[in-house]
Amino acid sequence: MRMKKVIFMLGKFRNDLIANKHIPIGEKSGTVLGKYYIAFKENPDKLNALIADFDKDGVPLNTTYIDVEEQKLHYYHISIGQYALAVFHSYLDTKDEEKKAHFLRIAEWFYNDRIEDERLGVYWLTDVPKPEYGVTDPWKSGFTQSRGMSVLLRAWQLTGDEKYLVAAKKALIPFTFDIKDGGVAVDLDSAPIYEEYVAAKPTRVLDGHGFCLFGIYDAVRAITPEVDAETHQLAKSIFEKGINGLEKRLPDYDMGYWMRFNLCELDFYPQNDPCTIGYLRLVTAQLEILYNITGNEVLKQYSAKMKRYDRWPNIVKMYKQKFTALRKMNRL
Repeated sequence: MRMKKVIFMLGKFRNDLIANKHIPIGEKSGTVLGKYYIAFKENPDKLNALIADFDKDGVPLNTTYIDVEEQKLHYYHISIGQYALAVFHSYLDTKDEEKKAHFLRIAEWFYNDRIEDERLGVYWLTDVPKPEYGVTDPWKSGFTQSRGMSVLLRAWQLTGDEKYLVAAKKALIPFTFDIKDGGVAVDLDSAPIYEEYVAAKPTRVLDGHGFCLFGIYDAVRAITPEVDAETHQLAKSIFEKGINGLEKRLPDYDMGYWMRFNLCELDFYPQNDPCTIGYLRLVTAQLEILYNITGNEVLKQYSAKMKRYDRWPNIVKMYKQKFTALRKMNRL
């Protein structure tokens, strides 16, 4: 098993050297949701290497990560949402009715897979373990919430079917609750971060928070005051608090030559886990997009700083620390 992990990680590092060199940017304004903020292309190999198959409706199935003992195909909401957006982009480019139908089948999957709760609104659960964070039970994710909203809101605008809008509105509610209370947020009273992985303690994955903000901003744009003034204000508040949290927390991610992947508080997790090259470039693009949306100068400054970090002496230094972190997590 150890040799398999080593071979797997070496392959990831090889691919990482060229990852995300050119990130296609989508649309950032307007009440009609067009291309997503990162304009994904419909290529499963490039979207997510873990997409291994599709079900009868064209919904992607992931294979489990190398550190999950039970190897099986499963539905992974984050990659399903990413693929749905890529299909939506194909429809916008081609006006192919089959692409539209395919996108709507995936949107319907999101709608049918939702869980509704009187207090927590709408949420989704992913049932594959995340050993690096000690998560074994089905888990919530702010990232999943954001993907669900981005897909459902586009389905609503495409079809006019109000059920998608109603579900998307309720999917905002978990962002207003701390993870201790069943939500997907941490540090709500100071510098909110929206969690990609809800675990026993905060994990604060940097790019996951960025993607959460994209989905929330879709709600700000699409759910206008004319559609629902109260929900528009809620989405706007959640977004602004998340931007504030990002601004205040960015110095904590900064290693002086690179950026941390997360700010995880779990006792067994390494204190310094640098992000990979691909993730550094992804977060650089996220910050640039969010600066263009908000005009927040701190985001612009950090995007520029991270571009300067992306050079060989820093990459070599990062990999040394990354290997140390992976060994502590038993991923090598």
